[in-house]
Amino acid sequence: MRSFYLKIAVIFSTILIGFGVLVAIIAMRASSDIAQEAIQKTNKEIASVLAKEFQPMLSEEFDQDKIESKLTELSGKNPQFDFYLLSSTGYVKSVIPASKDKISLDKIVVDTDPLDRFINGEPLPILAADPLNPDRKKPFSVANISIMGSEGCYLYVVLEGDQFTQATAMIADSHILRGALIALGIVFLIALTIGLFIFSNLTKRLDKIKKTVKEFERGQLNERIQVEGNDELSDLSVCFNRMADTLVDNMKEIQKTDRLRRELVANVSHDLRSPIASIQGYLETIQMKGDQISKKELDSYIGTVVNNTKKLNRLIDDLFELSKLDAEEITPNLEPVSMAELIQDLAQQFRPMAERKDIELETVFSDPPNTLIEADMGLMNRAISNLIDNAIRHTPEGGKVTIASVKSGEDLALEISDTGSGIAQEDLNFIFDRFYQADKSRSSGEGAGLGLAIAQKIFKLHGAEMIVNSVENRGTTFRIAMSGNGKIA
Repeated sequence: MRSFYLKIAVIFSTILIGFGVLVAIIAMRASSDIAQEAIQKTNKEIASVLAKEFQPMLSEEFDQDKIESKLTELSGKNPQFDFYLLSSTGYVKSVIPASKDKISLDKIVVDTDPLDRFINGEPLPILAADPLNPDRKKPFSVANISIMGSEGCYLYVVLEGDQFTQATAMIADSHILRGALIALGIVFLIALTIGLFIFSNLTKRLDKIKKTVKEFERGQLNERIQVEGNDELSDLSVCFNRMADTLVDNMKEIQKTDRLRRELVANVSHDLRSPIASIQGYLETIQMKGDQISKKELDSYIGTVVNNTKKLNRLIDDLFELSKLDAEEITPNLEPVSMAELIQDLAQQFRPMAERKDIELETVFSDPPNTLIEADMGLMNRAISNLIDNAIRHTPEGGKVTIASVKSGEDLALEISDTGSGIAQEDLNFIFDRFYQADKSRSSGEGAGLGLAIAQKIFKLHGAEMIVNSVENRGTTFRIAMSGNGKIA
């Protein structure tokens, strides 16, 4: 019973067959009840009519033979009825059955409550006991009659006499009933066939979905479910396809991240190895020469060691900060910051570096220049410093770096431009990717290429958007879009 279709077929067939049997039983019982109600309503007044004929015969004497003769005469016209004369308490005084057989029903008592309800005009059908068949209740007609001065007696007519009961018992063998049951069986068989066909189509679609999911589970990542129709199974197929696409995209992203991570490890290992090897070489040289080394050489060696140590510190600091930004462990402490003052301070900080390379460092301020933004001063200083440092390092001697704030309505943008070698088009889409190092032509050997990644994460942390435009051999412009109402755009 592992087959879902087989389970549905067995359950549906059992329910349908049970329902068919129940309908047949209810229909047979309902037809019997309808027949009884029809007989009772059709012959409702028969007892009242007969009571008028019998009343003169019962006023002064109770002549059993005369009564039976009269009842026999009357029952001959209606052989399906049984006639009874009952006392006021329900004792049977006389009976003429439809069969014409002599029957003695001494000490038989009929419950008069249904009879009184009938006489009082309560809604039909009302059934009462049949003295000849005490276990069955049948439709009847009844009227009050006086027997030898005793009031409240009953003329009781059972409308389904014993012969009628025997005749109705033969209905089970009727070809009409058999035909009706056969027709009902055919209807249910057709319903069963149609239902099993519909369930077969549904389970076939489920089987297709199952096969596709299994193939996907086995590594066939291009497998997708063919969407058919517009129902819950179609929605399930669409949801699976979307989930599969998402999983494949995530796997590709993981693979890309893993590739970039390996590249980072290789780059960082190289950048760490070079200064460490340099430091080690100079220290070994100092140790080996001992007192023979001149003060000038010693100062030069120590200066190189210090510079390499600073380089290592910068690299380690960048890695540590990038890891915290990746883990979202840094929350900016926003405060009003003057863009003009920030640019001026950074320009003064990097001017000596620019002058050493004979690079012009220009600042341009918006009008009005005192525009305020809400930012974390330390983080914003670090991000913009990375961009300025990057621009100066990749601009040749005699070049120019421009730091400008541009205001348009409520919007404010910070632009850092250089006249350096530019960035190759194939690198533009990846320079901000985590762990990505731009083309080696833009690397001076002074870092692992983490500055842009850190800057972008800081700007995103503030809600700012950074865009880069670059033309090879002409220069690069980084544009950071911000708003002038005190919030990062």
